[in-house]
Amino acid sequence: MTKKGALDGIVVLDMSRLLPGPFCSMVLADHGARVIAIEDKRFAGEFGLTSTIYRNKEHISLNLKSEAGREIFLSMARKADIIIEQFRPGVVQRLGVDYDSIVKINPKIIYCSITGYGQTGPYRDIAGHDVNYLSVAGVLDLIGVKDGSPCIPGFQIADIAGGGMYAIIGILMALHAREKTGKGQYIDISMTDGSASLLALVLSISQAFGQPLKRSDSLLSHRYACYNVYETADSRYITIGAVENRFWKNLCDYFNVPEFTSLQYDDSRRQEMINFMSEQFKKKTLSQWEKELFPLDICWGAVKTYEEALASSLLKEREMVIEMTNNDGRKLLVLGTPLKMSDTPGSVRTWPPDFGENTKQVLMDFGYSDEQIQVFSAKGII
Repeated sequence: MTKKGALDGIVVLDMSRLLPGPFCSMVLADHGARVIAIEDKRFAGEFGLTSTIYRNKEHISLNLKSEAGREIFLSMARKADIIIEQFRPGVVQRLGVDYDSIVKINPKIIYCSITGYGQTGPYRDIAGHDVNYLSVAGVLDLIGVKDGSPCIPGFQIADIAGGGMYAIIGILMALHAREKTGKGQYIDISMTDGSASLLALVLSISQAFGQPLKRSDSLLSHRYACYNVYETADSRYITIGAVENRFWKNLCDYFNVPEFTSLQYDDSRRQEMINFMSEQFKKKTLSQWEKELFPLDICWGAVKTYEEALASSLLKEREMVIEMTNNDGRKLLVLGTPLKMSDTPGSVRTWPPDFGENTKQVLMDFGYSDEQIQVFSAKGII
């Protein structure tokens, strides 16, 4: 018998689009929540880019700008546990589907708003994307080569870590609080706030040393040989993260330079040690280093491409890469759930639906008749 997820029985209405909100609701869906994604059909053409994070969800098209569309949403909200939205501040108020409107008809609702800069503050109404939030939060300035320009990461930090993940945390906290109070609450998630929170160790280190951290020139970013990236003979790269002296000692012993052990953070000798390690790692290929270092206790990692990582035995054995058959019969890879729970495990159960695929069935589940649904369709409401 398949075990139910931890959020079995929870109903989520997700009005968000693109990445932060849909990522949040994907995780909720993976763990058993019934997630109904709601989008206006004018966005149908943009759906394919992020469709994979709609797995385990249902999808309906609904025109919230119409009075009938709003009424449909409100009828669904009466029976929902969670609402997620990602519009600019003020939009849901104009649509009449904001928290203050919903809480009047459903006091138990947990309503999560995800925006770039939050519902308050001077940046409240400014448009932005991942790179902008990282910039304003002070994160992007720490990414890139020394004395060079900031480097935009090839994946979305603010959207996922700053927005989607914090939305998940807030929602789960609110669910826990509701168990005790019987009331829902409003959650204001700023992707910039979330990105700034990633600077926790940066702030601690800078205050401890009495100086700001610089790009690629700090304790945990290229300044010392023990925490660095080295090129191999085949122009690949390997990372060393031997922060603790015992790991650094093992590396020094391996290379037969025990005199470096006590000099780990000696600024007068750091470049000498970096040069030495660089020369050593260039003597063998990445695959050779993997075989050499695997049995050693030194904190190392091969820099893999994302294709290599997804094909690795590590991620496959951990069920982080799963093969599924899509609606066209093609077999494609999807990412698994990283939360491994013994009694209420998450799972990837269904392929992402097509845009609006579940509109009729969902509306029928919420009490609308076939005749009413036909009228909604004819009037462009769905």
